[in-house]
Amino acid sequence: MKEFNELIFDQSARYSAEHTWAKLEGDLVTIGISDFAQSQLDEIVFVEMPTVGDSYNANDMFGVVESVKTASDLFMPVGGEVIKVNTELENAPERINQDPFVDGWMIRVKPSEIKEWQELLSADAYTDIVKEQT
Repeated sequence: MKEFNELIFDQSARYSAEHTWAKLEGDLVTIGISDFAQSQLDEIVFVEMPTVGDSYNANDMFGVVESVKTASDLFMPVGGEVIKVNTELENAPERINQDPFVDGWMIRVKPSEIKEWQELLSADAYTDIVKEQT
């Protein structure tokens, strides 16, 4: 598990209180779990994700991540339709531990309402939440 000062908080992403990040890239939102979340889970061994074409509302469960310690549900930070899934995680879920923002992203969605992304926590606000939990 990482110490607080070792955690990465991507300033261009927004965050949910459920420890997912969402980065707006053009008209799509890329989603993954935060560096704090992957650090808490420790060694990730399996990821269950949705399929392209699935649609969710904000806060819906969209998958599960399993580690040697536990299994955790994944919740949508924004509603929308799944456009792309990072299928490389099926055979290499440890990519999430190595870099949750670049190689460890999980899904890309076409958001139903961009307002939902705008209402997520800034990196600074999310950092404050993580500080309280460490």
